[in-house]
Amino acid sequence: MKKDIILAGVGGQGILSIATVIGSAALEQGLYLKQAEVHGMSQRGGDVQSNLRLSSAPIYSDLIPRGGADLIVSLEPMEALRYVPYLAPDGWIITNTTPLVNIPDYPEMDKVMDALNAFPQVLALDVDSIAKDLGSPRGANMVLLGAMSAVLHILEPEKLREGIRRIFARKGDAVVESNIKAFDAGLAHFQNR
Repeated sequence: MKKDIILAGVGGQGILSIATVIGSAALEQGLYLKQAEVHGMSQRGGDVQSNLRLSSAPIYSDLIPRGGADLIVSLEPMEALRYVPYLAPDGWIITNTTPLVNIPDYPEMDKVMDALNAFPQVLALDVDSIAKDLGSPRGANMVLLGAMSAVLHILEPEKLREGIRRIFARKGDAVVESNIKAFDAGLAHFQNR
Protein backbone atom coordinates (compact mmCIF):
# COMPACT_ATOMS: atom_id res chain seq x y z
CA MET A 1 0.00 0.00 0.00
CA LYS A 2 1.18 3.53 -0.83
CA LYS A 3 -0.08 7.05 -0.19
CA ASP A 4 1.29 10.25 -1.68
CA ILE A 5 0.31 13.41 0.20
CA ILE A 6 0.88 17.07 -0.55
CA LEU A 7 0.59 19.29 2.52
CA ALA A 8 0.18 22.98 1.72
CA GLY A 9 -0.31 26.25 3.52
CA VAL A 10 1.29 29.51 4.53
CA GLY A 11 4.24 29.96 6.86
CA GLY A 12 3.23 29.75 10.51
CA GLN A 13 0.09 27.65 10.01
CA GLY A 14 1.63 24.38 11.20
CA ILE A 15 2.10 22.42 7.98
CA LEU A 16 5.49 21.14 9.06
CA SER A 17 4.04 20.01 12.41
CA ILE A 18 1.48 17.91 10.50
CA ALA A 19 4.30 16.42 8.41
CA THR A 20 6.31 15.63 11.55
CA VAL A 21 3.37 13.86 13.22
CA ILE A 22 2.64 11.83 10.08
CA GLY A 23 6.32 10.93 9.72
CA SER A 24 6.55 9.83 13.35
CA ALA A 25 3.41 7.69 13.05
CA ALA A 26 4.60 6.15 9.77
CA LEU A 27 7.95 5.12 11.24
CA GLU A 28 6.29 3.65 14.33
CA GLN A 29 4.01 1.65 12.04
CA GLY A 30 7.02 0.29 10.13
CA LEU A 31 6.30 2.15 6.88
CA TYR A 32 8.79 3.62 4.46
CA LEU A 33 8.74 7.41 4.25
CA LYS A 34 10.17 10.02 1.90
CA GLN A 35 9.64 13.73 2.45
CA ALA A 36 10.53 16.90 0.57
CA GLU A 37 9.72 20.38 1.86
CA VAL A 38 9.62 23.88 0.46
CA HIS A 39 9.55 26.54 3.14
CA GLY A 40 12.03 29.22 2.19
CA MET A 41 9.64 32.15 2.56
CA SER A 42 7.72 30.75 5.52
CA GLN A 43 8.98 33.46 7.88
CA ARG A 44 7.25 36.04 5.69
CA GLY A 45 3.91 34.33 5.28
CA GLY A 46 4.92 32.60 2.06
CA ASP A 47 4.02 29.23 0.62
CA VAL A 48 4.92 26.17 2.68
CA GLN A 49 4.57 22.80 1.01
CA SER A 50 5.62 19.27 1.83
CA ASN A 51 5.56 16.11 -0.29
CA LEU A 52 5.06 13.03 1.89
CA ARG A 53 5.28 9.57 0.38
CA LEU A 54 4.32 6.63 2.60
CA SER A 55 4.52 3.01 1.56
CA SER A 56 4.80 -0.55 2.78
CA ALA A 57 7.54 -1.02 0.13
CA PRO A 58 10.72 1.01 -0.51
CA ILE A 59 10.27 4.44 -2.09
CA TYR A 60 12.88 5.75 -4.51
CA SER A 61 11.86 9.38 -5.03
CA ASP A 62 10.76 12.01 -2.56
CA LEU A 63 8.78 14.06 -5.11
CA ILE A 64 5.20 13.38 -6.13
CA PRO A 65 4.59 13.55 -9.88
CA ARG A 66 1.78 15.60 -11.43
CA GLY A 67 -1.43 13.59 -11.24
CA GLY A 68 0.02 11.33 -8.54
CA ALA A 69 -1.14 12.77 -5.19
CA ASP A 70 -3.70 10.72 -3.29
CA LEU A 71 -4.33 13.67 -0.97
CA ILE A 72 -3.89 17.41 -1.10
CA VAL A 73 -4.24 18.68 2.44
CA SER A 74 -4.20 22.44 2.88
CA LEU A 75 -4.58 24.91 5.73
CA GLU A 76 -5.24 27.65 3.16
CA PRO A 77 -7.79 27.24 0.32
CA MET A 78 -5.87 29.07 -2.41
CA GLU A 79 -2.80 26.97 -1.59
CA ALA A 80 -4.94 23.84 -2.12
CA LEU A 81 -5.91 25.19 -5.52
CA ARG A 82 -2.25 25.80 -6.37
CA TYR A 83 -1.49 22.07 -6.10
CA VAL A 84 -4.52 20.52 -7.86
CA PRO A 85 -2.43 19.66 -10.96
CA TYR A 86 -0.73 17.07 -8.72
CA LEU A 87 -4.02 15.43 -7.66
CA ALA A 88 -4.68 11.88 -8.87
CA PRO A 89 -8.06 11.37 -10.60
CA ASP A 90 -9.39 9.52 -7.54
CA GLY A 91 -7.58 11.75 -5.03
CA TRP A 92 -8.98 13.79 -2.16
CA ILE A 93 -8.70 17.51 -1.44
CA ILE A 94 -9.04 18.29 2.25
CA THR A 95 -8.87 22.01 2.92
CA ASN A 96 -9.55 24.75 5.38
CA THR A 97 -12.20 27.22 4.20
CA THR A 98 -10.72 30.20 6.04
CA PRO A 99 -8.36 32.15 3.80
CA LEU A 100 -5.16 33.70 5.01
CA VAL A 101 -5.22 36.82 2.88
CA ASN A 102 -1.56 37.72 2.59
CA ILE A 103 -1.50 39.21 -0.90
CA PRO A 104 -3.31 42.30 -2.21
CA ASP A 105 -4.99 40.52 -5.15
CA TYR A 106 -6.29 37.48 -3.28
CA PRO A 107 -9.16 36.06 -5.38
CA GLU A 108 -12.76 36.05 -4.19
CA MET A 109 -13.36 33.09 -1.87
CA ASP A 110 -16.46 32.01 -3.80
CA LYS A 111 -14.33 31.55 -6.91
CA VAL A 112 -11.62 29.63 -5.03
CA MET A 113 -14.18 27.31 -3.41
CA ASP A 114 -16.09 26.81 -6.68
CA ALA A 115 -12.84 25.73 -8.36
CA LEU A 116 -12.03 23.31 -5.53
CA ASN A 117 -15.57 21.93 -5.35
CA ALA A 118 -15.40 21.06 -9.05
CA PHE A 119 -13.31 18.03 -8.00
CA PRO A 120 -15.18 14.85 -7.09
CA GLN A 121 -13.71 14.26 -3.62
CA VAL A 122 -13.44 17.42 -1.54
CA LEU A 123 -13.80 17.99 2.16
CA ALA A 124 -13.78 21.70 2.96
CA LEU A 125 -14.12 22.64 6.61
CA ASP A 126 -13.45 25.69 8.73
CA VAL A 127 -10.66 24.22 10.85
CA ASP A 128 -9.93 27.64 12.36
CA SER A 129 -13.46 27.89 13.83
CA ILE A 130 -13.44 24.29 15.02
CA ALA A 131 -10.13 24.86 16.83
CA LYS A 132 -11.37 28.13 18.38
CA ASP A 133 -14.56 26.41 19.58
CA LEU A 134 -12.36 23.85 21.33
CA GLY A 135 -10.46 26.67 23.04
CA SER A 136 -7.31 25.90 21.07
CA PRO A 137 -6.98 28.28 18.09
CA ARG A 138 -3.44 27.06 17.40
CA GLY A 139 -4.81 23.53 16.94
CA ALA A 140 -6.32 24.18 13.51
CA ASN A 141 -3.57 22.10 11.90
CA MET A 142 -4.44 19.11 14.12
CA VAL A 143 -8.14 19.48 13.20
CA LEU A 144 -7.09 19.22 9.56
CA LEU A 145 -4.88 16.20 10.33
CA GLY A 146 -7.85 14.51 12.02
CA ALA A 147 -10.08 15.08 8.98
CA MET A 148 -7.34 13.76 6.71
CA SER A 149 -6.89 10.64 8.84
CA ALA A 150 -10.38 9.48 7.85
CA VAL A 151 -9.16 8.83 4.27
CA LEU A 152 -5.50 8.11 4.94
CA HIS A 153 -6.10 4.37 5.43
CA ILE A 154 -2.36 3.58 5.48
CA LEU A 155 -2.01 5.06 9.00
CA GLU A 156 -4.21 4.16 11.93
CA PRO A 157 -5.74 7.13 13.81
CA GLU A 158 -4.29 5.80 17.07
CA LYS A 159 -0.78 5.84 15.55
CA LEU A 160 -1.34 9.50 14.64
CA ARG A 161 -2.48 10.25 18.20
CA GLU A 162 0.71 8.57 19.46
CA GLY A 163 2.68 10.74 17.01
CA ILE A 164 1.00 13.84 18.45
CA ARG A 165 1.97 12.69 21.95
CA ARG A 166 5.61 12.18 20.91
CA ILE A 167 5.97 15.42 18.97
CA PHE A 168 4.29 17.70 21.54
CA ALA A 169 5.38 15.91 24.76
CA ARG A 170 8.07 18.48 25.56
CA LYS A 171 5.39 21.20 25.63
CA GLY A 172 3.47 19.50 28.44
CA ASP A 173 0.37 17.39 28.94
CA ALA A 174 -2.09 20.26 28.40
CA VAL A 175 -0.68 20.98 24.92
CA VAL A 176 -0.67 17.27 24.04
CA GLU A 177 -4.27 16.84 25.14
CA SER A 178 -5.50 19.96 23.33
CA ASN A 179 -3.86 18.74 20.11
CA ILE A 180 -5.41 15.27 20.47
CA LYS A 181 -8.79 16.89 21.14
CA ALA A 182 -8.38 18.96 17.96
CA PHE A 183 -7.36 15.85 15.99
CA ASP A 184 -10.43 13.96 17.26
CA ALA A 185 -12.70 16.87 16.35
CA GLY A 186 -11.41 16.83 12.76
CA LEU A 187 -11.84 13.06 12.52
CA ALA A 188 -15.40 13.29 13.90
CA HIS A 189 -16.25 16.10 11.48
CA PHE A 190 -15.31 13.95 8.51
CA GLN A 191 -17.09 10.86 9.85
CA ASN A 192 -20.29 12.84 10.62
CA ARG A 193 -20.65 14.52 7.25
